[in-house]
Parts: sequence; structure tokens; C-alpha cells
Amino acid sequence: MNKVILGWREWLSLPGLGIENIKAKVDTGARTSALHTFELESFSEDGIAKVRFCIHPYQHDLSIVKQCTVDLLDERNVTDSGGHTELRPVISTPICLGGITQDINITLTNRENEAPVIAPNTGIIIGRTNLPLVHEGDALVHLARFRNTDTATEAVDQFQSELDPEENESVSGTDPIV
Repeated sequence: MNKVILGWREWLSLPGLGIENIKAKVDTGARTSALHTFELESFSEDGIAKVRFCIHPYQHDLSIVKQCTVDLLDERNVTDSGGHTELRPVISTPICLGGITQDINITLTNRENEAPVIAPNTGIIIGRTNLPLVHEGDALVHLARFRNTDTATEAVDQFQSELDPEENESVSGTDPIV
């Protein structure tokens, strides 16, 4: 069986939120997944707890805004890598990553009151609890970086052929994100 090989940055979709493409950081050190939002507000509609928020799906284009409204699953205290604890809304939504679609829980973090930062890795962080495909042995997180993208596909294919010598097909299919 071919394993899905995930890099540390991947394009994924969140079809339940109407987001066709968003860059994600695959972070096996983070326990939970987090979506960076702004204009985040919780409200009730017909007795059902909901949350409304906006995101910029493309990290270098702040002119594109996607507004989402979904059911609120929970609220949880999340401690970031800097030791700061924040009460965050939690939603459940399907994610499509590496050819696999599954429902995951995502915390929403409000970035509205922070100083604007154009970072190389914005959008969504996929934490290890939302990588059950890795825990089940169906994927491998490969953290290699390539300065020359022309050789990246070849290197991934070579790695795949060593991982599963019976399969000689290219598994990359698309250019890597670097």
C-alpha cells in the first residue's frame, strides 16, 4: 500500500467551510489544530450555539476574505508554544489532505488584535491529534526542505520507491510546496 507523504507545509481544503485551498503547517509537535481567524464572534441561533469568523485563505493576499458561520462544538483552553493560555472556540469540519477526507476538530484563534505579521506559514496548523492517518500508519510526515524544486519531486519519488520497492509509480502528483 502506498503511504501518503505529507510535508511540513501542505495545501488542503476545508469543504465544510467553503475553502478550496489554504496552506497548512503540519505540526506533529502541536497537539491540536488551529485556524487563524479575525472578526471572531460566538452567538446563538434558534437555540444552537454558533460561531462566525473570517479568514484570509491566501497568506500573501489580504484582499481575499472568506466569512464562515458554523455550529460551535465546544470551547477549550489551549496553551500555545509560548506558554500563553487562551479560551478558544472549537468547530468540527471535514478536511481534505493528501487525498484523504475526514472530519476533524479545529480550534479558532483570533488574530485580529495582534500586530499584522506577514509570515511564511499562516492559515491553519494541523496538530498531531488531527493526523489519525499518521497514527494508523497510512501516512508519513516528511520534513525535508528543498531549495531547488526541480529535484524535490525526484527525491520524494526516490524516497517512496525505497519505502515500498514494489510500487514504481510517482506518488507526488504535484509540485511540492517550498
